[in-house]
Amino acid sequence: MTSASEPVVALLGTGTMGLGMAGNIAAAGLRLRVWNRSVERAEPLRDVATIARTAQEAVAGADIVVTMLYDADSVLEVVGGLDLGDAVWLQTSTVGVEGSDRIVAFAERAGVALVDAPVLGTRKPAEDGALVVLASGEEALRQRVAPVLDAIGSRTMWVGAAGAGSRLKLAANAWVLTVLEGVAESLALTRELGLDPRLFLEAVGGGALDAPYVQVKGGAMLDGSFDPSFALSGAAKDASLIAAAAAGVDLELALMPGILAHLQRAVDAGHGDADMAATYLEH
Repeated sequence: MTSASEPVVALLGTGTMGLGMAGNIAAAGLRLRVWNRSVERAEPLRDVATIARTAQEAVAGADIVVTMLYDADSVLEVVGGLDLGDAVWLQTSTVGVEGSDRIVAFAERAGVALVDAPVLGTRKPAEDGALVVLASGEEALRQRVAPVLDAIGSRTMWVGAAGAGSRLKLAANAWVLTVLEGVAESLALTRELGLDPRLFLEAVGGGALDAPYVQVKGGAMLDGSFDPSFALSGAAKDASLIAAAAAGVDLELALMPGILAHLQRAVDAGHGDADMAATYLEH
């Protein structure tokens, strides 16, 4: 049972990540409205949230507006036409440096209180409320967004002024993609050297070179299990954002250009909607 004192939360974007986040916001007892361009993707939430017909209907009178959309262009396309009133805008999409700068500038012009808070995790952590939130924004906003952050995440890091969260997210995603492609290449090399590629996972298993992610993604690659926890097309988009951020500060990255090229090749081969582990198919 909710009460009038509990914040009203509007969540825009109920895709792979947003759906799980919305479920946990509702499970925390917060009053929730959701909107998605394709309304059928919001249908699983019908028993726990109000499904709005328009984005403006979702945000009208809300205390917190959460965006979990594909990129900065889609975020600004949706939010740019809305009246957010006195709501705090909790922006959780991965938008890169240039994108976050545009979002921060828009929020300042519009007089909207913004918390830039991309998340670490894929579908399962989103469903489990176990995301790591990289939050950035004015300290005065922390308590206002705390009920949502507590619902969607296992941990929140506050890392500076709005935009800092998006910058740290790129660094974290650079590591994720490095591990992803490293596992795919090691499995392919083991295979092409005439061995069972599972021997690689066994060799590193349980040691200093192992990590849960190595075994989970490596196993998915070898099993052909590509139900998307995070789509390969999204991984390629994030790799592009990382490369652009590095170029913007004249930092030469040795690995990311090759990773980006390989992910894009897999997308071009028709695997974009599959899990990013499907990069192995092009090795």
